Amino acid sequence: MMGEGPFRKGDDDTDDQKIIELYCNRSENAIAETAGKYGRYCTAIAYGILGSREDAQECVSDAYLTAWNAIPPRRPADLGTYLGKITRNLSIDRLRTRSREKRGGGEAPLALEELEEVVAGSDSPENEAVRKELTAALNRFLAGLTQQERYVFVRRYWYLDSLGDIAEKTGFSGSKVASMLYRLRGRLKKQLMKEELL
Repeated sequence: MMGEGPFRKGDDDTDDQKIIELYCNRSENAIAETAGKYGRYCTAIAYGILGSREDAQECVSDAYLTAWNAIPPRRPADLGTYLGKITRNLSIDRLRTRSREKRGGGEAPLALEELEEVVAGSDSPENEAVRKELTAALNRFLAGLTQQERYVFVRRYWYLDSLGDIAEKTGFSGSKVASMLYRLRGRLKKQLMKEELL
């Protein structure tokens, strides 16, 4: 799997365990250590979704608070992935609130709509078991992709990059990126139907 997004590993698992111990001991240094190691990573995720430095910083601060309130009893196996997921979810919530208020466009809502066509209805809290099965299925799907396909898919649906940004990063044309994503969504849908998750 890719070394980024939901599959990112911490640079040093020993450091992560020390940071988690700070949370468990309710040490005020926990958040400072978290910010030192993962602040840029979380800010990049939030900014990529929100496009606003101020909103991104607020989401990252909220992510630290969420981690403070959840650890303990939680002890995440991968602190970087855990913080990235919290930051991403908070950023998407803020984006949805903002777009409801403005009814504006933007790439992130468009990317989310594209993926919701495949996994619609999996986002409600009542469907926690289904979400876990979908996550496992998505990981299997990603494991079966080429490195290029996986990169394009994760950049679009994890980081919510625009087609133009992905094209620039990969050297592909915008139409190639769009058709690759269309085919990948079709393959994902077929796999989820085969596994009776759709």
